[in-house]
Amino acid sequence: MKKRWARRHIVEGIFKVLMLTSFVLVTGSLMFILWTIMSKGFPALSWAMLTQTPNGGYYLGKTGGILNAILGSLYMAGGGTLLALLFSLPTALYLETYLANSSWSQYVRLALDILWGIPSIVYGAFGFIFMLAIGMRASLLGGVIALTLLELPIMTRAMDEVIRLMPPDLEQAALALGSTRLEVALRVVTRQMLPGIVTAILLAFGRGIGDAASVLFTAGYTDRLPTSLLRPAASLPLAIYFQLSMPYPEVQNRAYAAALILTLIVLAVSLGSRALVRRLNKNIFR
Repeated sequence: MKKRWARRHIVEGIFKVLMLTSFVLVTGSLMFILWTIMSKGFPALSWAMLTQTPNGGYYLGKTGGILNAILGSLYMAGGGTLLALLFSLPTALYLETYLANSSWSQYVRLALDILWGIPSIVYGAFGFIFMLAIGMRASLLGGVIALTLLELPIMTRAMDEVIRLMPPDLEQAALALGSTRLEVALRVVTRQMLPGIVTAILLAFGRGIGDAASVLFTAGYTDRLPTSLLRPAASLPLAIYFQLSMPYPEVQNRAYAAALILTLIVLAVSLGSRALVRRLNKNIFR
């Protein structure tokens, strides 16, 4: 008994050390990344970067800003998230309401998990091939389509997992009162799991706005503001990449400023989602 007791405590101590080490490594890496971005990005951040487009010679250290990339990223991520929502919410509701735990639902979830794990450059290459087949050039619309494909499995699986957490008694009570499965899905499931659905939407949005590989060939890049769906559009990840590729320290520091702007956008979305979820939780039956 004493040997078993001592062995259990030794194993527990080893795993505590491993968990603490992992926590320190993850937290330390995050703090190091944030410190690097903030220390190099804040000095280069200016009002001109937020309100102006790149002027002639911007990538050689001259004046200008990245307003084109900010708007392009917001347009592409916003459009991609909206289109993904139109397909992912009905899919998630159908999986839970009609297929439930059938074998077909397991196949669909497996396919979505595989799509989630596919590198984003594959979505970009697929979108690029599709655009060539229909004669479309790199454009804002191409970037929206690529981000839609990228966000669709993420949003669908996140919503599916959230909906599966709903108490089954609520659905059974609604069916017992004479509601159809469609009415249960739209009026009971959606309302009950709305905070989780909002979180899934914003999770997909954060993934889309920070992706560069999927929009590299589909959206292209331009120093102009996005004014048409059929014209190229800039994005913040590509703006960071192009500026870091320049050999001029001033331009490289602007890349860190652009990374700081992207981080602040994602942070604002996260904080806004938490505030919205708190308000929506008041209407949830527990």
